[in-house]
Amino acid sequence: MAQGFLFPGGILSLPREAAQRMIKAQNGDAVLYYLALLAGEEAALSWPRERLEAAHQALVSLSLLDAAKPLEVKVDAKLEPDAPPEYGQEDVNLALRERGDFSSLVGELERRLGKLLAPVDLQTLLQLYDYLALPPEVILLLVSYSMEQMQKKYGEGRKPTMSQIKREAYRWHRAGIDTLEAAEAHLLCLARRSESAARILPLLDIIGRSPVEAERRYLEAWGDMGFDDDALRLAYEKTVLKKQSLSWPYMNSILRSWHQKGLHTKAEIVEKEQGAWKRPAAGTGASAPETQEYARRDLDRLDRLLGELKEGS
Repeated sequence: MAQGFLFPGGILSLPREAAQRMIKAQNGDAVLYYLALLAGEEAALSWPRERLEAAHQALVSLSLLDAAKPLEVKVDAKLEPDAPPEYGQEDVNLALRERGDFSSLVGELERRLGKLLAPVDLQTLLQLYDYLALPPEVILLLVSYSMEQMQKKYGEGRKPTMSQIKREAYRWHRAGIDTLEAAEAHLLCLARRSESAARILPLLDIIGRSPVEAERRYLEAWGDMGFDDDALRLAYEKTVLKKQSLSWPYMNSILRSWHQKGLHTKAEIVEKEQGAWKRPAAGTGASAPETQEYARRDLDRLDRLLGELKEGS
């Protein structure tokens, strides 16, 4: 039936295990994005960045992409939106007179930013309100989010500029976040990811700083995989024992291996590994008591090493 579609020289190789994982996940965007990557045609998807990021993250959580590999968005110039109209002071004055919700939006925004908006700022705000057609309540949520991000990065009292708010507004617009419900769902997703990263960092003995971008991608992938704290700490300790310090790629390889085996708690991991130690290798002729003795010695050695590590920290 498929013979007519398998053109000579145009066949893509899809590993059976990869297909099984994607079928089990039932994520259509992840499947389409995976096929686009195989074909080198990801730019042809013409998706907004947020949709690409979601598909990219889904493949990372399925261990089909490296968490350290950044998302590269290739934008076709033909897909760029038309330039927004130029709003002048007369347009702003007209909107202030005839659109009560815009006038109220200006007053609330000035209150939150603690300053009067300059003419150029008002023109930018009108672009978000009129050209992007973002409701005032969505714009206010966006502004609150931008203010929180500025304070996290630069400390209390720092406020975003209208240029920064505009950039974030266009990201929301491209992602289709143009209702209060969609904006609240988007912020909830971002908050969960931030909480997950904040929870994992202390398990890696990282305290007092925020993760950099590459680290954040690892943390989000591990959070999406569903490991408990003890499993993450165990992976960290195994990494330090092997590498003498935290190696993000090495720890990621450990967690991806466990994830592929369906192991997400320390109890599951220890039980699986102890079971592997107790099974004699094929052809060795080792008896069960001998194998158990080897396993006991390995466990004793691991306990001593972990103890030395904790004493030295």
